[in-house]
Formats: sequence, C-alpha cells, structure tokens
Amino acid sequence: VATWDIQFAEQKQEFNKRPSKIGRRSLSRSISQSSTDSYSSAASYTDSSDDETSPRDKQQKNSKGNGDFCIKNIKQADFGRREIEIAEQEMPALMALRKRAQGEKPLAGAKVVGCTHITAQTAVLMETLSALGAQCRWAACNIYSTQNEVAAALAEGGFSVFAWKGESEDDFWWCIDRCVNVEGWQPNMILDDGGDLTHWIYKKYPSMFKKIKGIVEESVTGVHRLYQLSKAGKLCVPAMNVNDSVTKQKFDNLYCCRESILDGYKRTTDVMFGGKQVVVCGYGEVGKGCCAALKAMGSIVYVTEIDPICALQACMDGFRLVKLNEVIRQVDIVITCTGNKNVVVREHLDRMKNGCIVCNMGHSNTEIDVASLRTPELTWERVRSQVDHVIWPDGKRIVLLAEGRLLNLSCSTVPTFVLSITATTQALALIELYNAPEGRYKQDVYLLPKKMDEYVASLHLPTFDAHLTELTDEQAKYLGLNKNGPFKPNYYRYADVPFNPCLLHHDFIL
Repeated sequence: VATWDIQFAEQKQEFNKRPSKIGRRSLSRSISQSSTDSYSSAASYTDSSDDETSPRDKQQKNSKGNGDFCIKNIKQADFGRREIEIAEQEMPALMALRKRAQGEKPLAGAKVVGCTHITAQTAVLMETLSALGAQCRWAACNIYSTQNEVAAALAEGGFSVFAWKGESEDDFWWCIDRCVNVEGWQPNMILDDGGDLTHWIYKKYPSMFKKIKGIVEESVTGVHRLYQLSKAGKLCVPAMNVNDSVTKQKFDNLYCCRESILDGYKRTTDVMFGGKQVVVCGYGEVGKGCCAALKAMGSIVYVTEIDPICALQACMDGFRLVKLNEVIRQVDIVITCTGNKNVVVREHLDRMKNGCIVCNMGHSNTEIDVASLRTPELTWERVRSQVDHVIWPDGKRIVLLAEGRLLNLSCSTVPTFVLSITATTQALALIELYNAPEGRYKQDVYLLPKKMDEYVASLHLPTFDAHLTELTDEQAKYLGLNKNGPFKPNYYRYADVPFNPCLLHHDFIL
C-alpha cells in the first residue's frame, strides 16, 4: 500500500457547538468531551502527591545536561523506560513503521507539537515519530492521565515534555505554552487530542499557522471544533479527522472500553458487579463496550439514549431503555458516556441512593455536574486516590470517581494493543499531511480513506498469526474490486459502528 501517497477527498460536516466550560480547576481542558475518545492508558504507578513541590519550581536536568522539560521527577526514568519497553511488545504496527524508516525518513524536517495523554503507549508513538525523522515537543491533554515515570523516561531520552500527573488548570495551559512558545523552534505539524493545543495556538500565536502544514486530531471534541472553524472560514490549515476512522471508532472505543471499564471500577472501589443495577448513559461505541462487559459480569443494565437508532440497538441487545429519572433512585452505579454536558445534574445526584457509584467514561469532565456538588452543605471526603465520598447533611453519600473525569484514563489502564491501532493511524496521517504536495489539501477537514484503515488493520494481523484470504482475479472482477483493496465502499457500516452520513460524500483518490 502506498501509504505516503494516499489522497483524501474534501470532507465537510457540521457538528453541534462545543459546550462551554464550567468553572474551577476541576475543568481542566483535558476537555475533549468525546465519549468515543480515549487514546491513552492512564494510571501512573507513582502517586503525584509524594512530593508537594510543583515541578515548575524545580530545576531538573537529564544525564546529558538537557533541562528543556518539566516533569515530576527525572529520577523515575529507568522505571519509565521499562514501561515503554513493555508497551512496545503490544504495538506491532508502530514497530513495523520504525523498521521501514531505516531506509527512509518520511518525517525528516517535521517539527511536531503534540498534546495527548502521556503514557507508555504515547511514548512509543513519540519515539516512532522521532525514528521517522521528526522533532517533538509534548504536553498532556488531561491533568490526571500522565504517567510520571514515562514522562521522565522521555525527558531522559531527549524529548521536551511538559506534563505531570495532577496538574492545576494554570499548570495545564503553562505546559502547552512551554511546548509552543520556545525561541528558535517553531512547529510545522500539530497532533492534538481535544483541540486545546490548536485552540491555544489560534488564540495566542496565530502567526504560527503560516508555517504549520496540518493538524491531526483524534477526539470527537477536537474534530467538532475543527469543523466549526472550517464552517466559519477560520481554519488556517488542512486537518485530518482521525476520530472517525473505522479503526479508531471500532477498536479504540468499543473493544478498549469493554475491558477498561471493569478495570477502572475494580481498582477504585473493589465493587462486585454481579446483581448490581447499572445505568449507562449513551449507547455509542463506548456505551456498547461498557454494557457488554457489565452484562457479562451479571449486572442488570439500563441504557439511556437520545438517538432512536442507538436506542433500538440497545433494545435488540437485551438492555432496557429508560429515562435517567426513572431509575436514578434504584441503581447502584451510574456511568456517563455521551460526549454531552450536564447528563447527570444535581437533581439526579440528590435522588441517588446511599452508596451509589458515579463515574464518567466520556473524554470530558462536563457530563457530570461536579461543580454543583461544591457547596457548603455537602462534605467531600477523599477515600483513596481518585475516589471521593460526597456526603449529604442526612448522612447519605455517593462515591464519585476521578472527579467526573474519564475513568479509564484517571484510574486504570487501557489495553496497549488497541492504542497501537490508533497511534499508527495518527502517525500515518502526520506523514500524509506533511508530505502532501502543495494544493492537495485545502484549509478544511479531511477524513482518512478506507484503504488506510485496512492498511492499519493489516499491520496488526500478524500478532494473531492470522492469514487473509486473497481474491482471485475472477472474484475481484465479479465484485468490482481491486485485489489489494479497498474492500468496502466508504458508506459501508461495520457491525456496531454508528453510521456517519458524511461518509457518503467522499470520493477518495487512491
């Protein structure tokens, strides 16, 4: 597959306006409110509270004397390196791209500024981009998802990383600014998760877009914001929508969350799922994964939905479709994964029974109205890391996980193999935008072609010793296909992948 030369047709789609943020530090602009968006594993094995000194107040250097980074503790680098080496074993496609780069450097001269979750899996991506010829500067898109030991390993390896677990709101934006605003270095590519990096450059350093060749965005929220800019005629450079690629939607969201939802709950609460009544708000890819896992564990699962198609899918999968108000008094667990705001509000929280566990599996912290719980009559009690009891005057308490932020990023880990799929798609999108001849892409948002999705999938098949069947010439002619793909039309809807009508309007040139 000539992955470097894939062309994309113009993609235009309107999305709902991005919800406005609400106050206080809890609303870190990790804020990508995608329920379909999670590129990262999360829990750092080192507690961010072990040293109260802010990394911004420390002067640290790696073993080579380089101090162009800001992390928790450079001494954790060896531990972080072992984490990265473990991740490499489950990320076969990225390792394959590295081998290919021995003879060619498709990102030579690229200066990539990134804002994603900084985990062992992200480190493999960053080191792959470096092997492909790119220079990288990186910040975190979520204040809780950084693995401190991995950030240390990256800093020791010469990467300019600005992130640590437990950043404040001010720290969050400071780190992004340190990545962007540096003398003698200007980015020409953006890799974003949530749109905050793009927003910061657009707001503070708009002149930088004169040298930026493109943006790669993997989150629902970030994609929404790009389409808004495009619609308003304010998008300055081409952008790739990685979020709506099949490999991202299907694997990163459904299969990943099907496993990580249980992991996050077990690590934080030790809860037993058998017999528990659970309401899952949203039956998109993330919701489907969560519901499947909980049902398999013996939970009684209810679903809320606004989309009649997803609602019908939930019913056909054996789940009862309800309104949240109908079950809020009886359920033991509430999970949000809609990508919306104020899905669970104070009225719902007041009506929950004692001991109800509340968490969010969407990318943003806007789904649960946590700000409404910061009132004098309610008492907050930290039970363990990322677990709070919120206590009402009558003694009732609910268990709030990760202050309403993404559970699997903040409290557990995400399967590395799934992240390999997303990271490979991001790398290929960067390569395509960076190497595209002038004029191929306009100042608009483009969707990845089916052929690239198939290529990413094919790179992961050897892990399973899987053997693809090849079409004969006669069969290919009968189906009207190229023997090497793509094998499905752009409007084909893979099982359980919600249909995106924008796919009907693509005419990819391969």
